[in-house]
Amino acid sequence: MAESLLPGASAVGLNEARGWLRLGATIDDAVVAGLIRAATNICEAFIGQWLIVRAAEEIVPLDCGTVRPGVRPVVAIDAVALLLPGGGETVLDEAGYRAQIARDGTASIAIHERGDADRARIAFRAGMAAGANGIPEAIRQGILRMTQHLHEARDGSGGAPPAAIAALWQPWRRLTLGGRP
Repeated sequence: MAESLLPGASAVGLNEARGWLRLGATIDDAVVAGLIRAATNICEAFIGQWLIVRAAEEIVPLDCGTVRPGVRPVVAIDAVALLLPGGGETVLDEAGYRAQIARDGTASIAIHERGDADRARIAFRAGMAAGANGIPEAIRQGILRMTQHLHEARDGSGGAPPAAIAALWQPWRRLTLGGRP
């Protein structure tokens, strides 16, 4: 599983969500900010892509000569290191591997000589856009609506999220077989 080194920025701002929820005072800002983060996480899990570009690191097994980060869309591979069974680590220079990033953001990294290593640590950046303004409006609207749903259901009285949310996110959904892109 990929771990983001930094928390992802949100595609929806606090003031925008407060306006959507028709909240005037700033007394619930911490609650609304948490709901925005939760709605953003739900969106990213549903569509199978990170929204705002952020740094990540992932340790993957070296079953064959090619490894793939489990997150999309990858925009850059920053570093690759081989992890030895005894705990040592060898950072590869760019001549030690070949990285390819497909049009859909799926990355594959061919490691030329793995030696005794059984795993690799990959440092990379992934996300659909550099900032919130680069995120499609339908995704942003879905996050606002999910924030509203979570806000209304915060006392445990809510049902399933509205189907409109899935309809807004569906065009960007990327499914995989076997849990890897």
